[in-house]
Amino acid sequence: MEQHLNSLFPPLKFPPELAARILTHTSHPDAIYRHNARLSFIGRRILQTYLHLFLHSSPALHPTHDYSQISQRALNTYVLGEHVAPLWSFGKVMKWTPVAGPLLSTPTARQEGPVAVLSRLGPEASRSVGLYKVQGTAVEALVGGVFHQFGGSVAHRLFHTRVLPNILVPGRPEGLPDVFHEHVMEVCDSMGGLKGDLLAAESAASES
Repeated sequence: MEQHLNSLFPPLKFPPELAARILTHTSHPDAIYRHNARLSFIGRRILQTYLHLFLHSSPALHPTHDYSQISQRALNTYVLGEHVAPLWSFGKVMKWTPVAGPLLSTPTARQEGPVAVLSRLGPEASRSVGLYKVQGTAVEALVGGVFHQFGGSVAHRLFHTRVLPNILVPGRPEGLPDVFHEHVMEVCDSMGGLKGDLLAAESAASES
């Protein structure tokens, strides 16, 4: 698990225990040893804080905009699970137990694995067995884990380069409202783009 996270977010190095905690959902039997509920709780609040700071600084903000409504729409656990987690291939490495049902009880499903079956069947099937919620919880836990292990400035860069640009869903009710999209990408580019160095701020500080 740590190898997967390390490959996704270089140059960060995740301790094995932290990686296992981030990627283990409470539905899995291994949750008796560790799970991501606490980190996801922390991560949700960090995501909300960074989003509110972004909104407050955006030239697109209008007096009629409702911070709480925008946050709920953009950072909904299901939105994170559908639009962010697949980019990180979390479904391949997470420990979780799908909701029992006919979709996953066939011999083919047991042989292929739930994520492979669900990716073929489409969004509604994934939603029905809880995949998006579980994946979204892992995204929240990842943010909480990064904040805990590497600090607030790294988590802030992660938010602006790896999370926020991936919840821009033009023309759809979920995700960040379209009016903010241009500013999202401007901030992302200022931090090095979608693959910007997550430790850039620390490197600059150590050199000064």
